[in-house]
Parts: sequence; C-alpha cells; structure tokens
Amino acid sequence: MDFMRMRAVRGRWRTLFVILCLSELRSVAGQARYSIPEEQAEGSFVGNIARDLGLDVGRLVAGKARIITKEDRQYVDLKRDKGTLVIKERIDREELCGKTTPCSFTFDIILENPIQLYRVTVEVVDINDNSPSFPRLEINLNIAENAVVGTRFSLENADDSDVGINDIHKYVLKPSDHFKLEIQSQPDGAKFMEMTLQKPLDREKEESLTLMLIASDGGEPHRSGTVRIEIIVMDVNDNAPVCTHPVYKVDVPENSPAGTLITTVSANDADAGLNGDVTYSTRSSKETEQLFHVNVKTGEIKVLGKLDFEKLKSYQLNIQAIDHGGFTDTCKVFINIIDENDNVPTIKLMSFSQSIPEDSPPGTTVAVFNVNDEDSDVNGVVKCSINTDVPFKIESSLTGYYTIVTENFLDRESVPEYNVTITVSDQGSPPLSSSKNINVKISDVNDNPPKFHQSEYSNTLPENNSPGFSMFAVSANDADWGQNARVSYFLEEKEINGVAVSSFVTINSENGVIHAVRSFDYEQIKFFDFNVTARDSGSPPLSSVAAVRILIQDQNDNAPQVLYPVQTGGSLLAEMVPRLADVGYLVTKVVAVDVDSGQNAWLSYQVHKAKDRALFEVGLHNGEIRTVRQVTDKDAVKQRLTVVVEDNGQPSRSATVIVNVAVADSFPEVLSEFTDLSMHDKEYNEKLTFYLVLALAVVSFLFITCLLLIIAVKVHRWRQSRVMYHSNLPVIPYYPPRYSDTLGTGTLPHVYNYEVCRTTDSRKSEMKNMQALSQSLVSVDGADADMPRENKQMSRDLSRMSTLQKPPNNDWRFNQGARPGPSGVAGGPEVAMGTGPWPQPPTEAEQLQALMAAANVSEASGTLGPGTMGLSTRYSPQFTLQHVPDYRQNVYIPGSTATLTSNPQQQQQQQAMAQQASQQALPPPQSGQPEPPKAAQTPASKKKSTKKEKK
Repeated sequence: MDFMRMRAVRGRWRTLFVILCLSELRSVAGQARYSIPEEQAEGSFVGNIARDLGLDVGRLVAGKARIITKEDRQYVDLKRDKGTLVIKERIDREELCGKTTPCSFTFDIILENPIQLYRVTVEVVDINDNSPSFPRLEINLNIAENAVVGTRFSLENADDSDVGINDIHKYVLKPSDHFKLEIQSQPDGAKFMEMTLQKPLDREKEESLTLMLIASDGGEPHRSGTVRIEIIVMDVNDNAPVCTHPVYKVDVPENSPAGTLITTVSANDADAGLNGDVTYSTRSSKETEQLFHVNVKTGEIKVLGKLDFEKLKSYQLNIQAIDHGGFTDTCKVFINIIDENDNVPTIKLMSFSQSIPEDSPPGTTVAVFNVNDEDSDVNGVVKCSINTDVPFKIESSLTGYYTIVTENFLDRESVPEYNVTITVSDQGSPPLSSSKNINVKISDVNDNPPKFHQSEYSNTLPENNSPGFSMFAVSANDADWGQNARVSYFLEEKEINGVAVSSFVTINSENGVIHAVRSFDYEQIKFFDFNVTARDSGSPPLSSVAAVRILIQDQNDNAPQVLYPVQTGGSLLAEMVPRLADVGYLVTKVVAVDVDSGQNAWLSYQVHKAKDRALFEVGLHNGEIRTVRQVTDKDAVKQRLTVVVEDNGQPSRSATVIVNVAVADSFPEVLSEFTDLSMHDKEYNEKLTFYLVLALAVVSFLFITCLLLIIAVKVHRWRQSRVMYHSNLPVIPYYPPRYSDTLGTGTLPHVYNYEVCRTTDSRKSEMKNMQALSQSLVSVDGADADMPRENKQMSRDLSRMSTLQKPPNNDWRFNQGARPGPSGVAGGPEVAMGTGPWPQPPTEAEQLQALMAAANVSEASGTLGPGTMGLSTRYSPQFTLQHVPDYRQNVYIPGSTATLTSNPQQQQQQQAMAQQASQQALPPPQSGQPEPPKAAQTPASKKKSTKKEKK
C-alpha cells in the first residue's frame, strides 16, 4: 500500500515537471529528449540530433551549431559533421541530481544566420551502482528493563544514493525475538524506522542484546548494507521524554551568518534526577548536519554552514530527546529557506562582431548574448538595456537571449567606434545589476570624395620665372581613412592656345605642388586656366575638381623704345624752328612706347642735356618739345637736346634720344651751321674705325691661339685614348659644367651655351652682317664730297654686303602701311624684302629738296603747317599725329624691321603680304652710290654773298 502511494506521488511530480518544461520552451524552435543510463563511457552515443530535429547536417555546419549550458560542466558533445550527440564526460546521476527523480539536465543548441535555438533534455536513468549504507557502523541503545511491550525505539535510516527501484527496498532485523521493525511514512514521503519491543526484557537473564539491521535495495543485482545494534538493558526508568511540539516550522533567510539562532526545541521528562535530564541530538543526513547545529543540553538549533536557496529550498531535522534512562522522543523541525536577491545577473557573449562596415543597413546584428539570474521569482526577473548614445538597440526573440542590432545608418567619419555598455538588472530589493562593455569599430567605406580647401585657386606668377619654379600648392582632404583617404593630384587634359597644359605646368601627385614647366612672358600670355583633379585610392575611386587660374605678373624687363625721332648714324637730322616762334611753339614730339604693362609702361620725358635749357622744355607725359620763351637773334642756330625717356617700373629703365634743332629762318643758315658738326663727326668716325680694326686684330689673334690650343688638346686626348684603348684602365668621361646666367633682365633671362662646329663650307652660312642705316627728316651733311676715297670704298663694300642680307622670318614682317613714317608711300623692293632700314632713309637729293621746300614755306607763312611737327616735305602733309600708328597695339623690336601684333588675323595678312612681296621683288645689287650734293654755304661765304647783293 505504501509502495503504491509513493508511485502516485512520483507520477504527479513528473507531470508537473513536464508542464513546466513545455511552458519554458514556447520561444524555442524545437526540442528533443533523450534518455541514457548513468556511468556510460566517454564517446557513447546519445542520439541523432539532426534527424530528430529535422535538420540537415550542412545546416549544423553552416550555422556554427554549438551547445550552450548554464552550468560550467558540459556532459554531452555535439558532432556537427555527423549530427549526433555523444557523451563528453562520465555522468554520475547521484552527483548530478542527488535524490531528485527523474534526473535530467537541459542544454541549448544554437545556430546562426538565422539564429535558431533548440532545447535538448537528457534524462539520466539510474543504475544500481550504490549500496545502502548507515550513518554509523554501530548503534548503541540503553533500554530499561521495565520497558513495556510496544515501546518504540527510533533507528537511523540507511542511505542509498540510488533512486527508484534501486533505492532501499526493505529492512530486516535479526534476530527478532524481542523486537520487531516497523517503517513509518511521513507526509512528505520520507520514511523512518522504529524498533518496537514485543517481548519484555529481563536484565537478570540478558544484560545486553546484539541485533543486526540489514537494509537491501531492489536493484539487479541486489545490494545491501548492515549496522550492528548493541542494546544495553538498564535499570528501571519508567518515564520517557515528551517533546513540547511534535513538529516545528521555521523560515530562515538564505545567506544567514553562522551562529544565527533558528529555533529551540524542548522535551519534558517526569522522572527526577539523572533519569529526568534530557539531551538532544539530530538524526538527519550528513549534509544537513553540516548546515545546522543542535545544542545537546538546551535544544537550540543554529546555523552552522552557508544556506543557499538555489541549491535546496527546505530542510527537515529530526530532533531526538533522550533521557539518561534511554527513553526518547522525536520531534520534527521543518526549515524553509527564504530566497534573497544575492545573485548578480550574468552576461555571456555568444557571438560578437568587433568591426562592421559603415554602410551596414539598419537591423544588422552586432552581438548576441545570454543573460541568466539564479534567483527566483521577482529576484530572477531581469531587464536588459544599453547606453542611449549609440545607434544600436536590443531585441529579444528567445528566452534569455538578446541581440544587439543597428538602429540607424552609420558614418565612420562622424564616429569611428562605439563603446557599448550592456547593463542587466533584476527586480529584487535592492536590485542587483551587472554590466559588460564591448567596443564596436566601424570599418571605413570609400563614400567621401576628396574636398579641396578652395573650389577656385588664383595665384600670381612673376614673368621670366625659371623652369621648375614652385608656384603654390593645392590641397584636398578626404574624410575617409587609410587607403581611401590617400589623395593624388592630376592635371586635366586641356589645351591653352593650342598647346597642352602639361607644357605650361606640372603638378606633384603626392603633395599637390604646382611647378612651372617653362618661363612665361607677360607680353605673350597674361593668364591661363586649368583644372586639377584630386582622386583618392579607394575602390571605386572618388574625385573632385578645382579650377586654377595663373596670372602672369608683369616685370619691368623692357626698356622704352623711341619711335620718333629715329636715330641715324650716317647723317644728322634737325628740326627747324623759325626765329619768330612764339612761346609754346611745338618743335617736335618724342614718341616712345614700352611693351610692358601697368605702371611699368608709364613713360615720363625729361631733358637731360641741352645747349640752352631756358629755350626748350619737354612735356613730362606727352613728350612734346616746345619753346619756353621767345626765340631771339642771340640764340645759336644749332641746338642739341638729349631727352631721357624713363618708365615707372622698379627698377626703372630708360632710353635716350638726341634731338637736333635748327633755329633759323632759311635753309642756307642751317647748312652753314651744321657743316662743322659733320666734320667733327667724321673725325669721330675715323677714330672709331681705328679702334674697331684694332679690336678685330686682337680677336683674330685670340681666335687663332684658341684654335691651336684646341687642336693640341684634341691630339693629346686622341693619344690618351689610344693608350687607354690598349690598357685595361677604366675610361672616365669628362662632362663640361653647365653655365647659368644670373644677370639676365630680358624676357629670356637664361644664357645658353652652345658649341658651334663649322665646316669648310661655312661661307654658305646664313649669318650675315647687316648694314646699319639711318634716316632723318632733314639731312644737313654737305661734307660727303670731301670723304676720302678709302672711306667711299668701304661704304661701297658695306653696301654690297647689305645686298647679301637675307630677309628676316616672315613672322616678323609687316607691310608698309603698318610702319611709322610716310603715309601712303609704297616701299621699294628693299622694303618688300625687309632688307632696308626702318623707315627707308631719304636720298641726298630728297634732303635738299625738303630743305628748300621748308625754307619757302617758312618765308611764305612764317611758321610750319599745322600738324607737321616740323616734318620735311618728303613726309606729305597727310602724315599728321592722327596717322601715327597705335603703339599700344603693336610691339616694336629695336634694331629690327618686325613688329608683333596681338591680332592673329593681322599677323596672317602680314605674313601673306610679305611672302607675296618676297616672291615678286628681289633686291637688285646697287651698282653705285648716288652723287653727293654740293657743299652747303658756310657762314663766311654767306656774308660775302650778302655784301655783293648790297653793292
């Protein structure tokens, strides 16, 4: 009957356990249950988990299936490649569950991508591997001889670690003459034994009795344990102790310190003396005796060890009260352990990605972790959270498992990494919490193009720079990191005036420094634009473009060029001023230009030298030479002015022009005064010729000496090369040093050193000597007839050499209408070919004609015609200041017949006209010189003629 009752109680417990398991597994994707006997060897087969859960073996491998247990020990291992569960270590059911039945342990199998959780329960079946054992090897009892029949004596139960049928099945007491064994059941299902006296004792017959108590289980094979009972028959003590309360119930908080008083049991004995003294002892398991202590004399029960609600929730103590006569009574003490919030929730990372790309979409899994709290009820309810300053959130889809996912889009350039603090707290009082920090790094993606500091760059570069000059640097930053932030600089393909931009500038791809490839001339190009591309090294690469404008800054590298009056070397020209000229009379105008720009081209005019400074002045800005006072008879006929034309640059440059002025009313006076000046010039020319011949001789001597020295060096090197050719010595070549010019001030400041090798056919070289010619408005040189024959011969030779001069390049030609000088006068063949002077000088006959016409005009009108500025009749009245070409539009090169114009169409027309003229007109050689005019009258002869007229 008792056995059937025990089976019914066990069935109810099993049903309750199954219901609880089913309620916990609602969020589990699947579950499996296995049953294995205890004490199996390692590697023993448990079950085919892949087949039982309906999973493919490949899914286990791809999902990184693994076993997760709440305990530190793992009894079962997973073979992912086979999909089976095997024993990992020996399982002792008694160690695992104690007396709990059924005994089972649960673990979870988790899979990733997607996350799936399967719960597996393994029931450990008990085997009969433990024999019943009594707490003591011997039990000593003192029983009074007058003990009545039916007196009960409590015995300690045997302990068998096995359960079920393998537990203690029966007790046998031998011999059974005086006592019989009775087993009593408690409401909680526990059993206790009592030995009942069934035959009175007689001390005179037997002073002691020895009994054997045998406990046997129901397993196969049967196991048993024995204890010897030594009974001493005592003298009469006819009253047994009686407990005040047969049952005590008390609640004790867990973690109560040692020495805490739980309760006090008491028993009363009606006997007196020693027979009335009651002592207390406990009859409980060894584990219980280690946790509680009972005072033998007072019956106080105190805490001895550490109580833990998570291990065992209640305890039962059997307190035996015994007097000195051996009479006993037993009371029960039920101790309930009250749970306290003494367990901190634990966080265990299951999966964690230390780095995620910044382009990860919202909902990307960052980490998976498990939270566990060993407390129960409210103390075991946990709440999980993370810090709010991160773009992540927590999702919970499985019991006890949480997932951290991205909530918003990420940007590594704003925040490169996040420190995520996982905080878990329970609902106890006071609540306990724990935290765990994880560092999530954001990996870079090439999503930011380089950005220039400026969208447009502008820089000024002085002209005449040296090639390779570092102008400035462009810079761009890339917000990305690593290779994605490495910026390189390139020039966009572009043509500037038909030339590739790479011919103008180059850029360093590493640091963005822009260098000039060539030397720039402001007069040729004033600015140019190009684009710079900054490209990163990401995949795919991103780039941005910045516009760059280089402004060429003008330098004062060009001196002013005097266009009028033209300085000639062969004859003297003079401007005529009548003696009746009023104050402010316009003598002439100095016309000069400067090809520079800005203030470098602002010209100022000053009189540097003058025979009579009080007579003439020059306009500071317009160059007009006017009379300061009234011309008188005392003023010399011959006036010589030196005008300095200076620009406004730093440092300033200047040019000098000599203006000869003849103060006379008639042409004969001019001829008589300028004859002496011509003779002085002739003497100066003879001295100059002597010095030139001497210099030519010295240069010829030096040339021959250098030539001989070079030949000697060549012969010496040739011999050395022959010697070294037959030897094994290494040949060390010699390279001459490069020369650099630091004194250049023109548009081409660098001097280039060339080695010229000429052949025996050098006579056919195109290097020719040009004859220096000059022109003037009025020629008063009448001493040409007195020129020595040798000088005339030299003049013929020079004239003959001038015919050999080849015309300049077509790019430097200009038509007759573009030249300053007579308007509408067509040039001869020399002009067409570009071999004549600029402009063409007048012949001696034309000079005399001009002087006579000027004298007639002055006598008739008393002054020069308006707008002629004292020009001769060779220059027709049509040539006024209005016909002077605009020198701001053209650039004149001194000593050349060329002009540069900024209009490409005009250049093409001039080239076409020059080529046509060069094909139609060839300069014929001059057969002879024109006859010189007669000598002009001297002042002495002029006086004689006037005397004759008076007579």
